[in-house]
Amino acid sequence: MSISGREARLLKSILAVLVVLLGVLQFQLWLGDRGMPEVRRLQALVEVERQENARLEARNRRLAIEVYDLKNSLEAVEERARTDLGMIGRTETFYHVVKH
Repeated sequence: MSISGREARLLKSILAVLVVLLGVLQFQLWLGDRGMPEVRRLQALVEVERQENARLEARNRRLAIEVYDLKNSLEAVEERARTDLGMIGRTETFYHVVKH
């Protein structure tokens, strides 16, 4: 089985087109807008969001504990009244110390 000159040129042309297509695809993969640079950028954004979610989850846990304490503990309510509202108990005396 012998390949004629015309068939050889056709095969070379097809091979050249495939090589160029492979080059274009590789360029898009490594340097294109939707290639690896975009993947790395999105991975960095995902990591930032994961860190923010972890911070917010910790905050939510602290708030849930505080809500539970306020619902179930008189000491927590008294502490909140003292710190946020400046209230004092009936048997307590308030002293205001002024520095000069």
